[in-house]
Amino acid sequence: MTLSLGCIADDYTGASDLANTLTRQGLRTVQTIGVPADALILPEVDAVVVSLKSRSIAAASAVEKSRAAAAWLRGRGAAHLLFKICSTFDSTDQGNIGPVLEALRADAGDAIVLVTPAFPETGRSVYQGHLFVGAVLLHESPLKDHPLNPMRDSNLVRVLGRQSHCKIGLLALATVAAGGDAVRARLAVLAAEGCGAAIADAVFERDLETLGAVALHHGVSVGASGLGLGLARALRASGRGTPRPAAPDAEPAIGGAAACLAGSCSQATLLQIARAEAAMPVLRLDPDRLIAGAGGIKRAIAFAAERIGEGPLLIASSTTPDLVAALQARHGRDAAGHAIEQALAEIAAALVGLGVRRLVIAGGETSGAVVDRLGLAGFMVGAEIAAGVPVLRSVGPAPGMLLALKSGNFGGPDFFSDALRLMR
Repeated sequence: MTLSLGCIADDYTGASDLANTLTRQGLRTVQTIGVPADALILPEVDAVVVSLKSRSIAAASAVEKSRAAAAWLRGRGAAHLLFKICSTFDSTDQGNIGPVLEALRADAGDAIVLVTPAFPETGRSVYQGHLFVGAVLLHESPLKDHPLNPMRDSNLVRVLGRQSHCKIGLLALATVAAGGDAVRARLAVLAAEGCGAAIADAVFERDLETLGAVALHHGVSVGASGLGLGLARALRASGRGTPRPAAPDAEPAIGGAAACLAGSCSQATLLQIARAEAAMPVLRLDPDRLIAGAGGIKRAIAFAAERIGEGPLLIASSTTPDLVAALQARHGRDAAGHAIEQALAEIAAALVGLGVRRLVIAGGETSGAVVDRLGLAGFMVGAEIAAGVPVLRSVGPAPGMLLALKSGNFGGPDFFSDALRLMR
């Protein structure tokens, strides 16, 4: 296998988002869970997205895991690596974007790294270095209250600067709009001024195409799936990819029972759970009980065992931001989140034991915990359910499954029903 593009994603739902984008651009793409074992046989593909659960762990661990993934991808011929981050720059002042960026930049020998979380298709744009979510600045959006990484500053030059040792520059929109030569010249100036990274403005898709074409000639870039779109189009234009549009309908049906799990507390997911109540049985778990012991897990398994033969169902621990804050105050932020994720992962394993082969998961941390618990090695990317969320078909020795891994804020109001319709 000789890869045209190697990607390292800092969470599993973000990896699915990127893999979906690359597949839509015609690149044969596989998503792996962690750095693949040598014994894992992967199909011939153009791009591999290595999924790490490294967004909210200690920065040193995130660097170690990312470097291992980079070494594996370089060993398969990837000349360029994209470090895929959240389109809302989900990162605290302690990291992990800055530390990983600096490590990958040093290993690649790049003087400066281009960085942009912009993805206009999903309402994420960057102007004058400030990140917008739709029409509002990041710190004015609901993401300011993210339970793990609250984002209270929209100025990404400042945000990245607080977690980096190097100086951070800005590629303003006027420069990006002037084209690739202007971007390359500005990056050279910033590098000469001592900048190790540059936040790039991007408001339109054409901006991403310009940035992707420039970034492809560097060893590393950092961005959301929008930059992946730009890189994929640049690869195709250069003839280095081997585009084969996905044909999900050609794959055999998986069958088996279907279920949904929700751990995200985003406004979008809370609305989706409410809408699902009209379409399937829904169990709302008490997060306190999940944290306190096994009672909540046993209740969920009993609920599923009674109903799994009748059709899809949904089990959710999601709750409102004020209740999340109260939970964290009682139990500690990290301890509360970890306990709930592991409880949902245990429930997922029980669901598979009951015959579930089609599983929809809402929430990045929840998705990571579930996929790790199930021991899945990787996925081929299929049909798109919603922007950034594809159907995933498992590869490797585990029983065949279809999954959808949804970041909390992704998808329309009827996401759960929409996903199940495409998961045959």
